[in-house]
Amino acid sequence: MKLNTYQLGQGTWLMAENKDRYADEFAALSFGIENGLTLIDTAEMYGDGNAERLVGDVLRQFQRESLFIVSKVYPHNASMARMKTACLNSLQRLGTSYLDLYLLHWPGSVPLEETVAAFELLKKEDLIKSWGVSNFDVADMEALWKVPDGSNCAVDQVLYHIASRGIEYDLIPWLEKHQVGLMAYAPLAHSDLYRGKIVENPALKAVAAKYQASICQVMLAFAIRHEHTIALPKASKIGHISDNLGSLRIKLTDEDLSAIDAAFPAPAAKKVLDIL
Repeated sequence: MKLNTYQLGQGTWLMAENKDRYADEFAALSFGIENGLTLIDTAEMYGDGNAERLVGDVLRQFQRESLFIVSKVYPHNASMARMKTACLNSLQRLGTSYLDLYLLHWPGSVPLEETVAAFELLKKEDLIKSWGVSNFDVADMEALWKVPDGSNCAVDQVLYHIASRGIEYDLIPWLEKHQVGLMAYAPLAHSDLYRGKIVENPALKAVAAKYQASICQVMLAFAIRHEHTIALPKASKIGHISDNLGSLRIKLTDEDLSAIDAAFPAPAAKKVLDIL
């Protein structure tokens, strides 16, 4: 499967951290897959491995070849000495023999040349199909491109939503130029810093009313308006999944985008990469 066949995936950050929510989270992920959301994003960090275990429980119901599974390695595990062990541990928790995509979770102290070499070795051993990075800004991507095989990077996963558009200034153009996919985490703005001003914004409410949609559906439609972007909303309840799926019917017009731009302006200068 190719990444450009997806618009929405299912995120698992902050999931599998409370046993009382297991049944809801299991049902939500399963419902999402049954309704076409077959890309699932997780990480060894999430729930100290429990998110991968949750995903693994879900995967056993489905044909593995029909799914696209993404996980992430801690920066301190992204070395020749430690990456294979970290990957094998993730695979064991997930109950699968390979990852479709394996990401460096954020820039760390291990030299990029070594991390890339470790990724490439995992590819040769068929433990991963492709690799990428997360939380890399333009300078990080340029440094990656300078190391051997660095341009094999398939994806950069960063925070992106309607009220946090800093990457539009330089990172998105860089990724498009170099044919690197963009995965948008927290596309529904998990931070209280943004949530209030988003859900109460009159312009956004008007766009939502036009499509008889929720604010969240408009936010997702905005995030995936370009075909090179995959949004990864967290998927903890079936109701949330149903709402997320509704965003796929919305095609924002130039008029809609102008109204959104007026309410949440595109960046006019370089911004620090947002992780909140």
